[in-house]
Amino acid sequence: MSGEPEYTQEFIDVDGARIGVQSYPDPDGVPDAPVVVIWPAMGVRARYYRPFAAALRDAGLAVIVADLRGTGESTPLPNRTCRYGYAELAADVGAVLDALKPRLDGRTRVLLGHSLGGQVGVLHQALHDPDRVDGLALVAVGVPWWRGYPGLRGWGVLPYTQGIAATARLLGVWPGWGFGGRQARGVIRDWAYTARTGRFPTLDGVDAEAALRSVRTPVLAVSMDDDQYTPHATLDHLCGKLTAAPVTRHRYAVAEAGAPLDHFTWVRAAAPLAVRVAGFAAGLPRR
Repeated sequence: MSGEPEYTQEFIDVDGARIGVQSYPDPDGVPDAPVVVIWPAMGVRARYYRPFAAALRDAGLAVIVADLRGTGESTPLPNRTCRYGYAELAADVGAVLDALKPRLDGRTRVLLGHSLGGQVGVLHQALHDPDRVDGLALVAVGVPWWRGYPGLRGWGVLPYTQGIAATARLLGVWPGWGFGGRQARGVIRDWAYTARTGRFPTLDGVDAEAALRSVRTPVLAVSMDDDQYTPHATLDHLCGKLTAAPVTRHRYAVAEAGAPLDHFTWVRAAAPLAVRVAGFAAGLPRR
């Protein structure tokens, strides 16, 4: 797109998978700029975030975007033999951060997740070395617990999410019919569990809910007006699990963005949000 920066495509091998990583040039005139590492929503390719990357660079931040395992440039393509779920996605975050260490050393690091990418980022902080990053930004993220949706909507969310899970079990993979792109059945299993119970499942023998209570990483939590998948209450529910973390909560409104918003379109109206992320990064302790 015109006016948006080009990126360098890299690949990182992780436990039989290959994670595609897009590294953007550092912002002009900002040596050792804070780095934002973005993890996308379910089924969304890293390149979708190019407008957001441009806005973040304009705000003085370096940007890296990783494709979730099985999406975009990352492999394997989900199929019946894939067994990975949330545990592996969270471990991928740490592997990518380790591989990027030469670029990240000495810089403030913000892990920014959108939707599923935000859940994965939270779980990485809970289950792995939280000191790899200095701040966690959650943008249009939430636990899709059916009871967290307003009015009668939750009564539709419950059968919808569990129907997707049942289909993935039957077929051995979620084909991406109308939602979320093609996904490994383990990812859908864990996602559907959160929708049914409001809790994260036990992952690799670890009580993820208990581990979340130990996270102390500063958090910027931003929900969107008119978000059809993760309305404000779903992010409030997730933030309630981070009892030890300092959380800055913000609702990104249409008036602030200057454009219509929903779970995906905020990416194209993100200049004010990018400034907010830059302010959050500037307030984090320097390495």
